[in-house]
Amino acid sequence: MTATITAFASSPDRGRGLARDMRVRWAFEEVGQPYDVRLVSFKAMKETAHMRLHPFGQIPTLEDRGIQLFETGAIILHIAERHAGLLPDDAASRARAIAWMFCALNTIEPPIVEREQTRFTEGDKPWHAERVPLMDDRIRTRLRQLSAWLGDRDWLEDVFSAGDLMMVMVLRRAEGTGLIDEFPNLTAYVARAEARPAYQRAYDAQHAVFVAAGDKRR
Repeated sequence: MTATITAFASSPDRGRGLARDMRVRWAFEEVGQPYDVRLVSFKAMKETAHMRLHPFGQIPTLEDRGIQLFETGAIILHIAERHAGLLPDDAASRARAIAWMFCALNTIEPPIVEREQTRFTEGDKPWHAERVPLMDDRIRTRLRQLSAWLGDRDWLEDVFSAGDLMMVMVLRRAEGTGLIDEFPNLTAYVARAEARPAYQRAYDAQHAVFVAAGDKRR
């Protein structure tokens, strides 16, 4: 039975590959496994049927042979543990790759998402302009540390893994801030990942949903 994920029927990222289902699409493409997509509206995300899959009414979710999951980290770990291609074989390297997944979600992503969201939640407040440099400094500190670790490596460890997949998708959320551009090795790291055929297939699939939604609106 083919696994099914949920995704926005009309994504707020306007087809830029930033919505979190992109992470799951990319994971499936890397391991060469087919998947189905069920598109949900913002209204449907808050209805009972979807809330049974995701207690917080968000996307993505995964239904795979009787297993129902939410949270991209859990979903990608599930995929990576069942199919070759995203986790190394030896135990030590495997554990390191998983650690980088947690790092991306727990250390790097929170300050990036905070900066992104405050544009909408407090962008019209008088203190917002003063807060932005402070938020940028928090992000910059983490990026500097990440850049120092990466150095001239192609990937965070010896080979591309689920840790790189998650980290690159998190870094992409900072696009438009100019912060990643301050670290040439991180810019090159993201570009390397985006050049992977599996990434391109996932991006094209997600972008096609945006294009189709645009046609429907017309």
